[in-house]
Order: sequence, then C-alpha cells, then structure tokens
Amino acid sequence: MPASAPVRRTFAQAPRVIGRVMPAELGVVINTADPYSVEVGEYYVRQRQIPAAHVLRLELSTQARLSVPEFDVLKRHVDAHFGSQVQALALTWVQPYAVSCMSITAALALGIDDELCRSTCGKTSLSPYFNSASGQPFRDHGFRPSMLVAAGSAASARQLIDRGIAADASLGLRGAIPVDAYFMATTDAARNVRAPMFPPPGLVPRAGVAIKLAQGDLPRGQDRLLMVQTGLAVLDGLDTLGWVPGALGDHLTSYAGQLDQLSGQTTALAWIDSGATASYGTVSEPCNHPQKFPDPQLVLLHYMQGSTLIEAYWKSVRWPQQGVFVGEPLAAPFARR
Repeated sequence: MPASAPVRRTFAQAPRVIGRVMPAELGVVINTADPYSVEVGEYYVRQRQIPAAHVLRLELSTQARLSVPEFDVLKRHVDAHFGSQVQALALTWVQPYAVSCMSITAALALGIDDELCRSTCGKTSLSPYFNSASGQPFRDHGFRPSMLVAAGSAASARQLIDRGIAADASLGLRGAIPVDAYFMATTDAARNVRAPMFPPPGLVPRAGVAIKLAQGDLPRGQDRLLMVQTGLAVLDGLDTLGWVPGALGDHLTSYAGQLDQLSGQTTALAWIDSGATASYGTVSEPCNHPQKFPDPQLVLLHYMQGSTLIEAYWKSVRWPQQGVFVGEPLAAPFARR
C-alpha cells in the first residue's frame, strides 16, 4: 500500500492585537479564610504593584467546589467591588477551583451554564473572547477573564510570581538564542486529538521561537522551553524540563484541573511546580473535544504578539467552561516596555 501523505501544516489566522492588560487593570481577589491565599495574594499585590482599590479581600469556602449559591455570593462581591477599569482577575488560591461542573475561572467570566452540568461531554457555547483582537476584555466583551495564582505551596507560588515578572519583555530580542515550543504526539489516541492542529515546525525569526514537533510524552532534558503541549493522563519527567520565565505547558486529559489531585491524573499544578509560569486543565469530564482545550497555534500566536499569559491562554480556548487557567496572569515575555 502507498505511504500516507504527510500532514500539510499551515499557520492559523490570529488578529493583530493592540495593547495588553496592565497591572493597573488587573483585579486581585484574596480569600481571608485561607492562609495560602493571604500570603500569596499580598505578595502578588506588592510585587505587581496592584492598586489598592483593585484588591478584594473576602471570606470564602476553601473546599474544592463551590455550590451555586456560594458562588453567587462571590460573584456579587466581585461585581460590586471592581469597576470598569479592571479588565481581568487574579484569584490567589488553589481551592475552590470549580463551581459545580464548571471551573471557577470560567464561571466568574461567563456565568453558570446549567445545561452543561447535565451532560459535561456535550458541546458548549463559543467564548466571546476566543481569538479576539481585544486588548481590553471587559470593555469590549463585558467579561473579565480570570486565572488562579495556584501552586503546590505558598513558596512555589512566590517563585511563580517572580518568574512571571522576570518574563516581561525578556524574549524576541534581536540576537538572542531562540527558545523552543514543543508539540508532542503521543501514542494515547484519545488524548492526542490536538496533533493535527500543531503548527508548522521551524523557526519564527521575528519572535526567536523554534517550533518543534516530536513523538513521545515530553521533551525530556531540554532547556530554554517556552511551551510544551502533550496528551496523556499521567506525566513522568516534568522535573527534567528547563523552562524560561513566562513558559506554559499543558496536557490534554480529563482532570488536570482537579487541583486537589484526587483523580490520579497529573494536574496543572505539576507544570507550575516544575517551573512553568502557566497551565490549564479541565475540572469535569470534557471528553476529548479539542475545543475544550488550548488551541496549539492560537495560544502561541497571541503570546508572540506581546499579549499577557491570561489573554493568550483564554483566547486559545473555544469552549473554556470546564477549564481552569492557572499561573501568573500578567507575564508578557514578548511585550515591549
């Protein structure tokens, strides 16, 4: 039989984005009932110089999932506290990471989708922010994307914050050694559904990013990593990866967003604790709809334009209702001061 034709890869189309979310436009929410949240939140406010009026301190349950009534109280406080200048939110805790079947980051931005929780494997509505040209999400779309500043410990979270700050304007510089973006094709067919969406391999000269397509679970032993995407339930070897500040990594699986680590699957926190600056995972069974996970090309294309992590990651997910975004929201390695 003739050999199958190679996949012809082309770049997706991402709109040109002017501007990005700045520290003066970020709101920070701190749970005063959670020592981790207080320590990490106050550190983040100081290090990113968040305006005092843009910090909301309130008492919140520390369980993994909020009930809808509990979430409604949180949402009312958020809506009452933050004005039109605040474009996005940093939630400085690990738990709660979900509201019923939805992630807390999506619930705050998009509201509760009652129909989704009746069948979590079903289709959901398209995010209005998907592949958006907006540099001001609340002004242009009426919602605030949010991200958990979550890690395995408060010490790890402080390091995460420091990496995000160190990332700013650090990449895409003339004459610098390129960084690598790895897209891994695994033997797990159900979790490898993003492979056809991978970008063309090669160097993107203007950004100094070398795109690499590889077989296997992880690019073990590689350093200067900007991005890794793979598809497996359990990852081994994250500690062998060498990240640059501002890097992101995620794996397509059912429960990487269940940050209490009770599912038996590797969670997004493992990426953060290995040195990545952002990750993503779903909190309820999504089935393997690629629309529920970051688009391999769009997250990179928006990031290389100078967008922050929270903007690039959010713009890459068509159906983000079940996905929790984790990391340091404002990291922007390709932005110019």
